[in-house]
Amino acid sequence: MIKTAKGMLVEYALSLPPLLLEFEFNPESLTRSRTVTFDGSALPIIDFTTPGEGNRIGQAASATAETISFKILLDATDKLSDTSHPMHAVALVSGVEPEIATLRSMVEPKVNGPGPFQMMSSLTGGGAHAHERDEHLSVLLFVWGTHILPVFITSLSIEEKAHLPLLKPYRAEATLTLQVLESANPFYQVEQVQRMIMSAANLLNLPMPF
Repeated sequence: MIKTAKGMLVEYALSLPPLLLEFEFNPESLTRSRTVTFDGSALPIIDFTTPGEGNRIGQAASATAETISFKILLDATDKLSDTSHPMHAVALVSGVEPEIATLRSMVEPKVNGPGPFQMMSSLTGGGAHAHERDEHLSVLLFVWGTHILPVFITSLSIEEKAHLPLLKPYRAEATLTLQVLESANPFYQVEQVQRMIMSAANLLNLPMPF
């Protein structure tokens, strides 16, 4: 039987507390989105007749960064029923609240802490205004199979579906939207190389149009 790989979100910084979430990742769907806008009002396109004009026409278009959306299920049922599971005792008391707390912390503003570390701004007190605390959001690494992408979480929705007697959730569904940070970051550069290789491999499956 082929074992399904797990997905992971890892905070891309030295953080107190460290933030890492591993999850079973075999969703019904994963959506990749990118929007391109075109403004041809100041650029004549009537003479666009050859491939050589493509670069000139392309200057009137702009693309947003890619976003990735998916749902994950957080479920402590197996941990609750298996007394030999190393996380059985934690699940009995907290269900999936540790995982939910990790996701919520990933979208809470951070501030610089002692040394190279950063920590949640709510723990530090400080000034009343965000600019006085020099707040920033966490950059994360989204790990999915051979893909590792630097991202922000731009949208997070958590639906608690079942609870323990003390009202701790033991099953929840999280809906996430990630914005890919398209940059010179080495993880993103590797992704670009992988994409080029896969695009080239696609040509092996297609007949040439000439």
